[in-house]
Amino acid sequence: MKNKKTLLIHSNFCKAFTGFGKNKKNILRYLYSTNKYNIVEAANGHDFKKNHLTNSTPWPCYGTLPPIETIQNLNPEDQKVAGYGGLVIDQIINLVKPDVYIGIEDIWAFNEFHRKPWWNKINCMVWTTLDSLPILSQAIEYAPKIKNYYVWSSFAEKAFQQMGYDHIKTLHGSLDINNFYKLSQDKRDQLRTQNNLDLDCFIIGFVFRNQLRKSVPNLLDGFKLFKSRNPQSKCKLLLHTSWSEGWNIIQFLDEKGIDYNDIITTYFCNNCNQYQIKPFSGEQQNCTCCESQKTLNTTNVTHGVNEKQLNEIYNLMDVYCHPFTSGGQEIPIQEAKLTELITLVTNYSCGEENCTEESGGIPLEWSEYREPGTQFIKASTSPESIALNLEKVYNMNTEEKSRIGVISRNWAIDNFSVEVIGRKLEEIIDSMPDHNYDFSNQQEGFKETYESSKEQMSLEEFIIDIHKNILNEDIDYNSSAFKFWRNKIINEKINTEDVVKHFLNIAKEHNSKNNKVEFSSLFSEEDQGKRIAVVMPQSETDIFLINSLIKNLKRQYPTYNIYVFTNPQYFEYIEDNPFVYRCLTYSPILENQFALEGVGDSKGFFELAFHPHNTTQKNVSYIHNGLAKNQFSLYK
Repeated sequence: MKNKKTLLIHSNFCKAFTGFGKNKKNILRYLYSTNKYNIVEAANGHDFKKNHLTNSTPWPCYGTLPPIETIQNLNPEDQKVAGYGGLVIDQIINLVKPDVYIGIEDIWAFNEFHRKPWWNKINCMVWTTLDSLPILSQAIEYAPKIKNYYVWSSFAEKAFQQMGYDHIKTLHGSLDINNFYKLSQDKRDQLRTQNNLDLDCFIIGFVFRNQLRKSVPNLLDGFKLFKSRNPQSKCKLLLHTSWSEGWNIIQFLDEKGIDYNDIITTYFCNNCNQYQIKPFSGEQQNCTCCESQKTLNTTNVTHGVNEKQLNEIYNLMDVYCHPFTSGGQEIPIQEAKLTELITLVTNYSCGEENCTEESGGIPLEWSEYREPGTQFIKASTSPESIALNLEKVYNMNTEEKSRIGVISRNWAIDNFSVEVIGRKLEEIIDSMPDHNYDFSNQQEGFKETYESSKEQMSLEEFIIDIHKNILNEDIDYNSSAFKFWRNKIINEKINTEDVVKHFLNIAKEHNSKNNKVEFSSLFSEEDQGKRIAVVMPQSETDIFLINSLIKNLKRQYPTYNIYVFTNPQYFEYIEDNPFVYRCLTYSPILENQFALEGVGDSKGFFELAFHPHNTTQKNVSYIHNGLAKNQFSLYK
């Protein structure tokens, strides 16, 4: 019988109140229910060493963050890498030894993943959101590097097709259709009564994270226009969002002269977990349900309604309106469709497929503007279009609304239900080949020799070939490296033999800097005791200073053998210290504390490792597997 494939699925934690979190929860449950796979979750935003998440999921789950002390001592760019799991994912890969890695995040979360030794040696899949034209350059750079490349909307797939890529396909984020459905009219009336809403008022809804790409000012302008033209509608605008982040909505209401009572929002109690729909009156309100003090706030990603409650909130609405500058999928649109609401959606980005007649949607017109810095095309939704289409829905008879509502729900089920998406994902996984990757090979160097893949090559083929066969990097005609070298060779009339020499020098320099230290080969049978590593690559003065402190370190840890890593020319300054067990040659890999001490259940070769040369505090020197006495440092 064929062994089950082991899947490592890497994204937001499956219980996070985010679009990635919801999708991950749905697909994990689906794949787990098939009993075809060994499933392991990698959860961004949670500590790897604490590893408490496995206790709350039916499958093993590892956080992808290094300890908080490590993150605090990183530069901002490395903190971003750590936040997406880039510093710990190798350890998880080595522990899990997956057949399939599936990363589900924004594309920048996978920066430099293609340089990891396991990348594409096992089956690697990236499932990402892309929302604007021109397509993000990093997403284009990764096109030849990702064999299994999926996007959340056909908008992005079509843009890639125009660039000549046919392996990049659409796989929508998944929805649990059982959570969202139309309630009976009696139940809908009851919900309105409970929230002090007139049964005949026309409620326009928008469910969103209060981000600047959600077009709140445009919606308010469109709402004001609609209300002025249709005062008999007694309309209300329901903004299901946090009022403590993003847009200053109160300021907009004042500027635009909109009555506060016409804008209603969702309050959620942290104590009793009940919600209320009412006009905004500030945060930290007293809850009238449980009478607790200052526990009532507008819904947010930390404390918010559950799916059953959110379904009720959609059922309070008469129409759903989603104006935005761009988006990867915008899950609330499909949730609204599942409750049989007509959806008004900006006709750009992922909105293109959500505002068609066959989707039960209505397109909102927009004008182009460019995002500063990125120069992405963004949509400014027309308030006039919002007002006109709200009026169109308001004037529809009940039968027409119901007909379109049914179309909306069926379209969402056919294209976004977890059963549909799960089956597609299952087919993708099952079609992936077996691999023979040796997970003990956690580092792969560049090649220091070059043999062309064929005798006769064009310049373009040559540039792609040397990247592949020296730097182990897949590029194509759209890659920035390809364009750079093509222009440089042509404009500067560089001989291709010189280009090869240049690439081989890059390879040698890279390999010398990144030589993997095989600790097991450094230790003899006599070296089996507890070990401390002191890393001090240079110079004479620093080695002298460390030499004077080793005795104090040995006094703190009398049963440990102390190893000093430095460049060989400095051995003579410290190797005669009676408290130094051995001097060993320094390598840049020693800068990674996890490589020395291990992480989580993966034990390292040293119980403690110190990096006193890092005066910039690039590395922490006081975690040490919880062993350091009284936060000992070499300078105490």
